[in-house]
Amino acid sequence: MVAYAAPFAYVTNQGSGTVSVFDLATNTVVATIAVGTYPVGVAISPDLTRVYVVNAGAFGAPGSVSVISAATNTVIATIPVGMNSIGAALSPNGTLLYVTNQSSSTVSVIDTTTLAVIATVSVGWMPQGLVLSPNGQFVYVANRDSGTVSVISTATNTVVGTVWVGSYPSGVAVTPNGSLVYVTNLLSNSVSVISTATNTVIATIPVGGSPLGVAVNSTGTLAYVASQGSGTISVISTATQTVVNTIAVGGSPRSIGVSADGTTLYVTNLASNSLIVLNAATGATIASVPVGSSPIVMGTFVDAPAASVGGGGGGTGGGTVVPGEEAERDEVPEHDEGKHRALGEQKKDADQDESGDQHQGNGGRQHNQENAEKGIE
Repeated sequence: MVAYAAPFAYVTNQGSGTVSVFDLATNTVVATIAVGTYPVGVAISPDLTRVYVVNAGAFGAPGSVSVISAATNTVIATIPVGMNSIGAALSPNGTLLYVTNQSSSTVSVIDTTTLAVIATVSVGWMPQGLVLSPNGQFVYVANRDSGTVSVISTATNTVVGTVWVGSYPSGVAVTPNGSLVYVTNLLSNSVSVISTATNTVIATIPVGGSPLGVAVNSTGTLAYVASQGSGTISVISTATQTVVNTIAVGGSPRSIGVSADGTTLYVTNLASNSLIVLNAATGATIASVPVGSSPIVMGTFVDAPAASVGGGGGGTGGGTVVPGEEAERDEVPEHDEGKHRALGEQKKDADQDESGDQHQGNGGRQHNQENAEKGIE
């Protein structure tokens, strides 16, 4: 039962086709698990017994979900989903898993007891990150190529609202009380703040170049944004909706997680193929640990109580409904060139990762730009 003796982070390595199991107590990689092709999304069950990893899949082939036993660090099941899958999010009670399928422009709903897809919901073009409201009533999906966030009712598995945000929305996070949703806009270099009571954008916050990952601490006071283009972490006050600090990490930070007590940040860095551990208060680097190739995570990869667990509204389902669009490959234009070059490289390496276009990335799949950053960059 070592898996329960200390909390873990599970980092998907798109270029390696593996997941690194990172011990948060010792800041070391304690296991490496082979999963599917181009793993990107990850979600940890509330009881810490399972880890769900979304694999984008080979170009032109369906994606899949690898189900990992946390006790043995082995894959115990594989679930087929849509095309070029990327994001993962669990319901608060862990009974349902939601997966974004970029090239299908859909979200697969999976029953975690039967490990079967029970519904498929059409959303906008190139859906990437997604998150559930704390009360489990709504799913917020960032549609990269549509510039929107789809609001799905979990009761009916239908889109009940559509919110227009910035250009290339990718990462999504929700506050613990469910009142606010933060969306990173990759090409706008900004974060859109959505009020779930009205499903409207109440603030747009400038951040670093090509922001992708976003996380909210357990108290709901701060949101952290990883900007791969500028190599920085923007710290946002949820009270004022302003950036109150910027942490320089260098390289190409893609995803970010926060410890349960809010004292530590975990950042995947595509440029160095590492997981960087930071002191949340000072921004000082505690450790930089090598993981696999092209660590790109879409989901809650830190084994700690999710920010979405606990009270709060979680939205009204209002907003303007927009019909689901067809998915397209997700290539991402390179925005910040310099930095985005990293992307480019990553794409390369990561290529299939999140985009439907996955080939440029690493293995010569030259849809690289689409992939790795596809959804992501």
